[in-house]
Amino acid sequence: MITCLIIDDEPFARESLSDLLSVHQDIDVIDHCCNAIEAMQSIAKYKPELIFVDIQMPKISGLEMVAMLDPDTMPKVVFVTAYDEYAIKAFDNHAFDYLLKPIDEARLQTTIERIRKEQVQRSLAAVLPTQLEHVPCYCGNRLKVINVDDVEFAFSDLTGIHVTTSQEQVHTHLTLKVLEEKTELVRCHKQYLVAPHAISEIIVQENGAEIVTHSGKQIPVSRRFLKPLKQIFGFS
Repeated sequence: MITCLIIDDEPFARESLSDLLSVHQDIDVIDHCCNAIEAMQSIAKYKPELIFVDIQMPKISGLEMVAMLDPDTMPKVVFVTAYDEYAIKAFDNHAFDYLLKPIDEARLQTTIERIRKEQVQRSLAAVLPTQLEHVPCYCGNRLKVINVDDVEFAFSDLTGIHVTTSQEQVHTHLTLKVLEEKTELVRCHKQYLVAPHAISEIIVQENGAEIVTHSGKQIPVSRRFLKPLKQIFGFS
């Protein structure tokens, strides 16, 4: 059985695809999501083997959402689009699967058969953005999208990954690895990433250092990351 997630901001599109998939006995649709934030939460919770993602979604597109996933744990991905000339050209050039709305049943059948045969997701690097513009976050039952430029730092602890701006601290399902690779945040500690533009000063201490942000927050710097951090600002 292949567990599956449908991500689309249009209710009719979600229901239509779900109906088409219902005839495939080995495809189990375990959740529907109407935006990228809900999808990130559902992927973290259910860990589906396959996701169908609409490209044109508000705030965070399907392409940007997939770029937020950790490549090491990424499910198989099929993009769905009403029509996106750039995306379709890119997918065709690299032989990636996509479905055009309204979805053709025969095309879906071909896609499902290919998914059954492939053991792992092919690299989507050629069509995904290399840098993220947004971070999907949540705080309790409140979901929100934060611009990457507003992030001062991010850190991990036993309760998860936290994103801090000058105004608030919220949670995200993005990993520190993805944030480090696809944003301007840099490593200053095993558990911390910091935005260089947010640094007011670096206080060197006996066993490392401490960053003070422009909003007055304090962030630890381990000895391992002190030198490369100083080099960003032209210090040896």
